[in-house]
Amino acid sequence: MVLAALLLTACGSGPSNGDNPVKATGVMRVGTEGVYSPFSYHDPATGQLVGYDVDVARAVADKLGVRAEFVETPWDSIFAALEANRFDVVANEVTITSERQQKYDLSEPYSVGEGVIVTRAGDNSITSLAGIKGKVAAESATSNWADVARKAGARVETVEGFTQAITLLNQGRVDVVVNDSIAVYAYLAETNDKSVKIATTIGEKSEQGFAARKNSGLLPDLNKALDELRADGTLASISQRYLKANASGAPAPTGASSAHRSTWQLILDNLWPLAKAAITKTIPLTVISFAVGLVIALGVALARLSSKVLVHNVARFYISVIRGTPLLVQLFIVFYALPELGVKIDPFPAAVIAFSLNVGGYAAEIIRSAIQSIPKGQWEAAETIGMNYTTSLRRIVLPQAARVAVPPLSNTLISLVKDTSLASTILVTELLRQAQIVAAPTFEFFALYGTAAVYYWVICLALSFGQSRVEHRLERYVAR
Repeated sequence: MVLAALLLTACGSGPSNGDNPVKATGVMRVGTEGVYSPFSYHDPATGQLVGYDVDVARAVADKLGVRAEFVETPWDSIFAALEANRFDVVANEVTITSERQQKYDLSEPYSVGEGVIVTRAGDNSITSLAGIKGKVAAESATSNWADVARKAGARVETVEGFTQAITLLNQGRVDVVVNDSIAVYAYLAETNDKSVKIATTIGEKSEQGFAARKNSGLLPDLNKALDELRADGTLASISQRYLKANASGAPAPTGASSAHRSTWQLILDNLWPLAKAAITKTIPLTVISFAVGLVIALGVALARLSSKVLVHNVARFYISVIRGTPLLVQLFIVFYALPELGVKIDPFPAAVIAFSLNVGGYAAEIIRSAIQSIPKGQWEAAETIGMNYTTSLRRIVLPQAARVAVPPLSNTLISLVKDTSLASTILVTELLRQAQIVAAPTFEFFALYGTAAVYYWVICLALSFGQSRVEHRLERYVAR
C-alpha cells in the first residue's frame, strides 16, 4: 500500500499535459494588452474589449466549456504576469519561437504571417533586411522582431506596442518598423494610412499562438479547440472581421476603412470615461497611498530621531532602499516578484502598498527635518509643565512641525498623483491606462494623452489650492 501510494504520488505530482486546470475552475484567465488594435483593444463605440485574439480566446473557451476572463497587461510585463499566475494563457499575438518553446507551453498557431519592413512612403532606400543596418527601428522590447532588427544591425528603440511604433515612424523619429504582415495589413486596412508602406519582406514566416506556463496541462485541449475552429471556418471568419485578411496567409489589404470620428468628437465621447478612471482609481489610489504613507513616514521619522542605534539604523536603511530604487521596480517587486514567494496581491492593493512605502521613505525625511526645526525651548517648556515625550510631541511639537512640513509634503502628494500613472503596468486601469485604451484603436495619441494631461493638471491645481488653505489654518500653531 505504501509503495503504491508513493508511485501514485510520483506519477501524479504537478500538472501534466493530460490534466486541464482550467476545466476544473470553469474559468480560463487570459492575459492580453487591450491596447493592441486590431488584435486586442476596446471598441471606441461600446468600450468593450474586442479584437482578433480576444475573439479567438473566447471561441476557444467556448470549445472548452469554460468562461473566458480577460486580464489586461502591458506587453513588456505580460510574461512576468503569466509566471506569477495572474492568468492561465496569453492571447496577444505571441510569436512561436524555439526560445519561448523551451520556457513556455505554446499552442498551435492561430495566425500565420511573414515578417515585413515598414518605412515611410517616400523612403525607397530599403529593399532587403540588410538595408536596415545603421537605421533606427521601433520595436516592442520582448518581441522577436526586435531581435531580428538588432541582428540585422539596426538600433532598436523600444516601445510598448505596434501602434506606438507606427506613430514614431510617421513622426520621423525612427526609420523602420519590423513586424508581422498581418498586423501591418490590418493597420493599413483600418486607417488607410498612405504615409507608410511595406518596403520589403524579410523571408521569415511568423506563427502566433497561445502561451501558457510550462507543463500547464492546457496544450492538448487548446490545440484540439484550435483545430476545430480552423476546420469549421471560425478562425477565418474572425480574421476577416478584424484583419480584412485571412489569418492563415497574407493577402493584400482591401483598403476599406471604418467610419472615422473627428478628433473633437472623440475627445467629447471620452471625457466621462477618463474622468471616471480618475475618480474611481487615480484619486482613491493617491489619497489612500498618501494617508498610509504619512503614517509610515511619521514612524520612520521618529525612528530616525531615536537614540537607540538599532532603531535609528533600521530607519536609515529603509529610507536608503526606497530612495535608491525606482518606483517602477518597487511596483514590479510587489506585484510580480512576491507571487514567486507565495504572496499574491491584487492589482489595486499592490499599487497602494508600493506607493505607500515609497511615500513613507521620502516623507520621513521631510517630517524629521520639520520636527528638528522646532526650537528646543518648546520641548523644555512642555517638560516644565509636566508633559511627557508623547504628549509634548502630540500637543506642542507636531502641530508646529506640520506648518513647516506642509509645502514639501504637498509636493510629494502632487508627485504621487502623477506617479499613479505607473500603476497601469500592474493591471490598474487608472487615468493614463484609460487614455491608452481609447487611443489604441484610433491612433489619436495627442488628443487622448493631452486630455489625460489636462485631468492630471486639474487634480494638481485643486491640491495646490488645498495646500494654501491648510497652510493658512496651521499658521495659528506657529510660535510668535
